[in-house]
Amino acid sequence: MKFQKGIIYDVTLIFKCNFMRSYQGSDNGGVVGYEIRDNGIVLKFKDGRIYFYDHTRPGKVHVDNMKKLALSGSGLTTYINKYVRDNYAET
Repeated sequence: MKFQKGIIYDVTLIFKCNFMRSYQGSDNGGVVGYEIRDNGIVLKFKDGRIYFYDHTRPGKVHVDNMKKLALSGSGLTTYINKYVRDNYAET
């Protein structure tokens, strides 16, 4: 396996994720990594929890907004806390 800068590697992610990119948001935020998929987004939080959000839960509009925020590196944790909370597809 060739390791790349900016990607968080974790053996627990081998079966869940292909790779995760570091989330560049605030050090105080909860999200530390993300993987964008066609039908959703996988997020890793500071405490190690990993959640998958898809077009069913919390819905395509929220997932699209979360993808944009992840790519921009700003506002993702705040968005989740305000609009999504525990409305994820799976852990």
